[in-house]
Amino acid sequence: MSTVLAGFEECIAPQLAAVDRLFKQELQTNLGCVNSLVRHVGRFRGKMLRPTLLLLSGKSVGELNDSHVVLATVVEMVHMATLVHDDVLDEAELRRKGATINHLRGNEAAVLLGDYLISHSYHLCSSLDSQWASRVIAATTNRVCEGELLQIENRNNLELDEETYLQIIERKTASLCAACCLLGAKLSGADEGVCRRLETYGLALGSAFQIQDDLLDILGDAATVGKTLGSDIQKGKLTLPMIHFLRSAPREHRTLLRSLLEGRDADKVERICNLILPSKSVQYARQKAQELADRAGAALADLADSQPRRILQQMAQFVVSRHI
Repeated sequence: MSTVLAGFEECIAPQLAAVDRLFKQELQTNLGCVNSLVRHVGRFRGKMLRPTLLLLSGKSVGELNDSHVVLATVVEMVHMATLVHDDVLDEAELRRKGATINHLRGNEAAVLLGDYLISHSYHLCSSLDSQWASRVIAATTNRVCEGELLQIENRNNLELDEETYLQIIERKTASLCAACCLLGAKLSGADEGVCRRLETYGLALGSAFQIQDDLLDILGDAATVGKTLGSDIQKGKLTLPMIHFLRSAPREHRTLLRSLLEGRDADKVERICNLILPSKSVQYARQKAQELADRAGAALADLADSQPRRILQQMAQFVVSRHI
């Protein structure tokens, strides 16, 4: 990833710095208790993947302007709101090696802070002359919520199929990445075909990112990943390795996994991880993530060669090899 980051300095670093300033400025209030929570949630802003996607997509097809910075800030706010709300849903205690808002201040404060971030994102988005971007953001947040609701509907569903799983992650994660790429390209004046290719890139990259995230929830190290692991298992969320295992493992192993998923053993997460780790299901999920990363790269094939395009291609491969 160092080679990717090295290109940011001359590519979009000034705009990312402007996003950081605007994010803090927009959320500033005269209430100390709110500022304290906003500062804490600011610790979760590590990779800034979504603003980066928006800015690089715009830069890959044209020039960046102030509207890119505004919308990059908007998507970062939306993303941070989803993280805060996700931690409530998952009862997570750790994110980016720090206490989650719900663990620190309780679910009520966390839910309201997520709402605060969402409302500010729309307040900021409405400052743009065109309402097109606001409609894209609104439609996307609807899809994110639909994905989360679909996932909740399928909790503890041991018959969950791969198609439904992919639909869940496309909505709850990939749709925002796709919107970032579409918004960035459109603001730079790209034609419809180019906008759609970049949107396809974001959708495939976002899906690959989520599969890798799900793998890390089973295989990762909490100290490295920096957040609560095993939450998918605890919450009855079947992810791709488990779905494949229940479909393809030897019968006695499938029966054992079902028993563990339905049980309440204190060590169920560890036992499930130990069962799945040596199986072919981990490799299957990795291969699926790689296929999606390759699809993302292929969507960029017709774009003119440039540093932003090369960084986007590298990012597609990074998301499936990361450990954090």
